[in-house]
Amino acid sequence: MSPESMSPESMPPEPRSCRIIESTLREGEQFANAFFGTEQKIEIAKRLDAFGVDCMELTSPAASDGSRRDCERIAGLGLRAKILTHIRCHPDDARLAVETGAQGIDIVFGTSSLLREFSHGRSVDQIVERAAEVIELLRGHDLEIRFSSEDSFRSDPEDLFRIYQTVDRLGVHRVGIADTVGVASPRAVSQLVGRLRELVGCDIEFHGHNDTGCAIANALCAFDAGATHIDTSVLGIGERNGITSLGGLVAGLYVRDPDGIRERYDLPLLRGIENFVAELVGIDVPFNNVVTGFCAFTHKAGIHAKAMLNNPSTYEILDPADFGLERYINVAHKLTGWNALRHRAEQLNLELDERELREITRQLKKLADDKPLGLSDVDTLLRSHRSQEMTLS
Repeated sequence: MSPESMSPESMPPEPRSCRIIESTLREGEQFANAFFGTEQKIEIAKRLDAFGVDCMELTSPAASDGSRRDCERIAGLGLRAKILTHIRCHPDDARLAVETGAQGIDIVFGTSSLLREFSHGRSVDQIVERAAEVIELLRGHDLEIRFSSEDSFRSDPEDLFRIYQTVDRLGVHRVGIADTVGVASPRAVSQLVGRLRELVGCDIEFHGHNDTGCAIANALCAFDAGATHIDTSVLGIGERNGITSLGGLVAGLYVRDPDGIRERYDLPLLRGIENFVAELVGIDVPFNNVVTGFCAFTHKAGIHAKAMLNNPSTYEILDPADFGLERYINVAHKLTGWNALRHRAEQLNLELDERELREITRQLKKLADDKPLGLSDVDTLLRSHRSQEMTLS
């Protein structure tokens, strides 16, 4: 059935847009190795803005004098992205945040029984009372207001829903769910976000930590269940194992809506952003990092290589060209096949038939059983075989 002949009811829904709240300048500062000077923060902010993130979240101005000054500087840059700052649910923090010129204030309050007992010592009733006080203070300003529960997945759901519904009625723009210790599973995220979507009319934000390796999956499940905003950081850096990575989230969204993601984000800038931040915090980009790891678009197994050469979509869900990258077919190993060697021979402008390529493949596998090989070893075999054939002829 063609789109023209489909009724409006049977047409697939338009893809929803996920708004990214990039938190490298807040959550990322909590990474073990992180220390960002003012000029480095400004450079990170400019790069993220050029990439196209919707919002940037900065460390609370109440954290230190330097944090306050940096918030003021970045808020005054005139970037396209909305500048937010993250604060405790306290009137003093709120007043200070307003003075920085930030466009949005992200309020957080611990709601789990553990945090209520061992962190701030407040009851649910007291949380609701303080939230109302701070939200009322901020409503007199032209600001975007978010209220987030901390440690949401170890909180009593009924407590959460009561708090969320209260702040929704008070006029916040977003409520936030935070998997602060990375305990949530994708199913748990889907259930909690889906239920919350039924109870509040405002936007929903998800903040997921990676302690159990589920941050990216959880973030995508949150979006699918109705969340509108997802928190990320470059390379996922943050407290302990960090949070949802910017590249990981973008890759997941790309699979759902490639055209929309290509249009919204300057994807080739991702690698430079990650390399810049990695250098600042003294780490290497992991070999298996989503999109930009050095193995991300490397193909080795013989059956994979043959299929890839015929149609790259057989073993790639992301197109490296969209990210300014290239795929690599690794042929210097015992798993290689003659089709992959044919491709390499064509790159070297060598004319070899199938019989010759199969013989070279046999020789290559024999060598590769005894030692690791490089591309130069493959090229030597191909060229020497061609020279021998030409001499014999």
